Amino acid sequence: MYCVIYDGDCNLCVSLVRLLEGFDQGKQFQYVPMQDTATLAGYAITPADCEGGMILLDIQAPDRRWQGSAAAEEIGRLLPLGNGFVQAYRALPGVKSVGDQIYAFVRDRRYDIFGKRDQRYDSAYPLCADGHCQNLNT
Repeated sequence: MYCVIYDGDCNLCVSLVRLLEGFDQGKQFQYVPMQDTATLAGYAITPADCEGGMILLDIQAPDRRWQGSAAAEEIGRLLPLGNGFVQAYRALPGVKSVGDQIYAFVRDRRYDIFGKRDQRYDSAYPLCADGHCQNLNT
């Protein structure tokens, strides 16, 4: 099981989380917004850590983490039929470097380009600890 830590105020981020929720329906991925600092503190993730972009956390081994474009690639790899696409992406000379640069550009300008939500989005598949889901709506 994995946790996707996303910007719950970002329109693009929320759209991508909703898309992933539709594909996965909580089978492999649970979600927590970066703004839920209390939950993230339990995994030693700080607001400063979140500035580098979305984070994918292996819940069974919390030291295993991916961030930014590496998190997006790992999510893609974990999806059905996604591994082949990610391997092809990584194999093309220069494409990963360009992808990393595009990710950083969009990450740093996401509110300007896609807008900021008036209210934080909390996933229908929130991060659960020991089988008990956090109430992220408070």
